[in-house]
Amino acid sequence: MTARTLTTWDIRKQDPLSIHDWGPEIDSMLEDPDDQRVVFNVDETDPRPFDAIFLGGGAAGRFGSAYMRALGGRQLIIDRWPFLGGSCPHNACVPHHLFSEAAAELMLARTFSGQYWFPDLEGKITSIKEMVDLFRAGRIAPHAIMNFQSKEQLDLEYILNAPGRIIDSHTVEVAGRVFHANNLILATGARPRPLDCPGADLHGVYTYESLVEDLDYEPGDTVVVIGGGKTAVEYGCFFQATGRRTIFVVRSQLLKLLEDGETRDYVITMMKEQGTEIWEDSLLTEVHNDGSGKVKGVTVSTPNGTEYVETDFVFHGLGEIPNSEMAADALGVKLNDDGTIVVNPQMQTSVPNVYAIGDLIGTPMEMFKARKSGMYASRHIMGEDIHYEFNEFPDFLHTHYEVSWFGIGEEEARERYGEVTIIKMPPDSEDGWEVALPATDRMMLYAFAKPRMSGFQKLIIASESRRVVGAHHVGAGARDAFQYLFQLYRKGLTIDQLAEMDELFLNPTHFIQLSRLRAGNQNLRDL
Repeated sequence: MTARTLTTWDIRKQDPLSIHDWGPEIDSMLEDPDDQRVVFNVDETDPRPFDAIFLGGGAAGRFGSAYMRALGGRQLIIDRWPFLGGSCPHNACVPHHLFSEAAAELMLARTFSGQYWFPDLEGKITSIKEMVDLFRAGRIAPHAIMNFQSKEQLDLEYILNAPGRIIDSHTVEVAGRVFHANNLILATGARPRPLDCPGADLHGVYTYESLVEDLDYEPGDTVVVIGGGKTAVEYGCFFQATGRRTIFVVRSQLLKLLEDGETRDYVITMMKEQGTEIWEDSLLTEVHNDGSGKVKGVTVSTPNGTEYVETDFVFHGLGEIPNSEMAADALGVKLNDDGTIVVNPQMQTSVPNVYAIGDLIGTPMEMFKARKSGMYASRHIMGEDIHYEFNEFPDFLHTHYEVSWFGIGEEEARERYGEVTIIKMPPDSEDGWEVALPATDRMMLYAFAKPRMSGFQKLIIASESRRVVGAHHVGAGARDAFQYLFQLYRKGLTIDQLAEMDELFLNPTHFIQLSRLRAGNQNLRDL
């Protein structure tokens, strides 16, 4: 028996907790080191065995649990946090969306600084810490909602604020008690990959996780961002939008995940025109100490030689490492070279009755995959014949803009299909990007006053079959449309079917009306 057992908070033995009741309780357990209550929500009057223990109550574990319960199964979530929902609302995707919204608002305000109703922001730096503090003050709300919803509306059983320890493929110990289940579902997530250079542990070096947990000062006027993927770009564009000099140090190329060359070119050009500095084929070699344990600068190896940058703030987004060590040590589950757990399309690991879901099983480390992998593991345990692979999906990232895409880029489409038809805005002309199209919602001020900044979009069609094989959009408002267009794309969406849709003017992509302008052609032509 452990000390934690002595402070068990059995929430089934009191009146139901409202959302507003949950908030201060979660906050206390997070902030007060003496508040080590174990949140116990297990129906000990239920004689049924657990169909599965979910080790981890993030997106994968919570949604998998809800699906299992809906199918008539019995589940138990065990999580070290005092809340359900995992890293997304706590320190990952939710803060990045807040910061990216701030970046878009700041880009608009700086573009029209001193004009119309916009204040003069010339030379002004806005606060990073203020936004971090805003997030920290508000993140308890989604935690409270999920704890409430999971208990009162979804009837989930869970034990929170206590780490679980795997004993075998059917057994987990938590807070001095042992629980058995027919299956074990691993959902322990991932953590930021560390920076590997001298000075990486200095005060002033942050990941997406430590930024919202530990930032205790206002960064100076220069920021260095390490990495060229989604996380680095999404946070780096926010830092730049606050008015700071922002340098991206990228080992190879920035945003290689954008496969369409024209789309990537527009995105990166707009980042540079905002003032972002991008040092590709470069490597951070040292973070320098000011003598008191704080960052005072960095040394970077570039193609043009070694550069020293004075800064007190370094952010790195170098990917994530799966938290697979306990499962590998306790169970011997098979791992890939990168530490992710090997699973089949039913989410089963190499160990019978053990499943793995979410970030543990590798890229894409996205919410949809976490939730759906949990759902599919539960469906398989409950006897359904299912198959889930996450090799094609609509994708999205923030710069100062929203960038949405699915399918393939023009380069790959020409290799694969030969003849392709391209429909895009702005159109190819001698005016280039100086055309006020695409003009979509939340891009209209740019369209009228700064047309170069009004966005970019591209539809790629295999000419012979007339099928859409790729769609790309830079601007605002396309994310929701792309989720649904992607489902049609999977079913063989053609230019002719797009032309039959009813657009809402101004619709987020213009793809419908542009397709209608070409769909009547037996032999398709670019537009």
